[in-house]
Amino acid sequence: MISAGEASGEMYGAELLTALRAQHSGAVECFGMGGERMIEAGCELVVHARDVAVVGLFEVLSHLPGIYREFHRLLAEVDRRRPDVAVLIDFPDWNFRLAAQLHRRGIPVVYYVSPQLWAWRKGRLKLVQRYVSEMLVIFPFEREFYAQNGVQVEFVGHPLSELKLPTQSRAEFAERWELDESRRWIALLPGSRRKELRLNLPAMLGAAEELGPGFEFVMPVASTLDQLWVRDQIAACSRRVKVTLTNDARSSLLHSRAGVVASGTATVEAALIGTPFVMVYRVADLTWTLGRHLVNLPHYGMVNLVAGRRVVPELIQDDFTPARVKQEVLRLLEDGPARMTMTDALSEVQGRLRGDSVGATNSDAVEATAHRAARAVLRVAEIALRERE
Repeated sequence: MISAGEASGEMYGAELLTALRAQHSGAVECFGMGGERMIEAGCELVVHARDVAVVGLFEVLSHLPGIYREFHRLLAEVDRRRPDVAVLIDFPDWNFRLAAQLHRRGIPVVYYVSPQLWAWRKGRLKLVQRYVSEMLVIFPFEREFYAQNGVQVEFVGHPLSELKLPTQSRAEFAERWELDESRRWIALLPGSRRKELRLNLPAMLGAAEELGPGFEFVMPVASTLDQLWVRDQIAACSRRVKVTLTNDARSSLLHSRAGVVASGTATVEAALIGTPFVMVYRVADLTWTLGRHLVNLPHYGMVNLVAGRRVVPELIQDDFTPARVKQEVLRLLEDGPARMTMTDALSEVQGRLRGDSVGATNSDAVEATAHRAARAVLRVAEIALRERE
């Protein structure tokens, strides 16, 4: 059984299922929760992720009866089919509850893609210790965190690290989006949710105004956002900056000289592509006041956490101003020490996310993330089968 409740999670689930079948001569049956990609990979969905993936306190409360019904529908299918192993992918509010029910039924649980327990809500670690047979983590520092807390853990690498660079040339990209090839391009990635875009966009555009008209500003629009709505937000913030909207984040980053990227998965994408960037983020003032003391980490940015040091600038909350963004971007545009130091460090991060520096054997080091994860899942299932015999 595989349980994935978000777009990235169900993509990882689909890749995992394909790898499981490749390693087990195709003799793998799968059911669970996910989306269209998991259906295409051959998983029989009992629950569709869109029916339970609700965000926001009031939205969750209003949908609770339906979520409860879907949860028990999945459990009924678990009782009927008795899977050999369950793979739960991120989505902690749902999956931790599911892990408890699976544990009571004697079904081993593999958790793939860890919630950020190392950053906050560490009390949930007890749930992992009690209900999870093995954690499969995608960031190298997570392995040490779980190992120190007595959890069976394996670092399998980051799924995005397996993606090849876009093949579209800069000239082709410029023609497609009517960009001036002779100018330097700066990628602006304010986030994939409406609220974070509203909070991050004004300072980004303020920095673009201060940088001046000699640049092309490229903004990929996430599939979760409506492009017309994004245009309205840009117009409300600034009518002096020309921003080109695209639908291709990876190519936008690849062909840009530098980026201004909101904290999140996009920063990992930028690092893997190798584009120097400034990490930024802003939340509501009350959220910042209440939440900043709950996070006990040396860095906010995932790239810096992976590197174990400050690789990219972190402009968070009050530090996230147009003047500071401009200052940091200008340092990265020229072929000087700042740019060279960052590109070298990003190369190091790329290797760590692929698993090149985790003490693996030569064969493991070149093995794709999904196949590492599949190997671990099959191992847990085989141990459980032997114990039953």
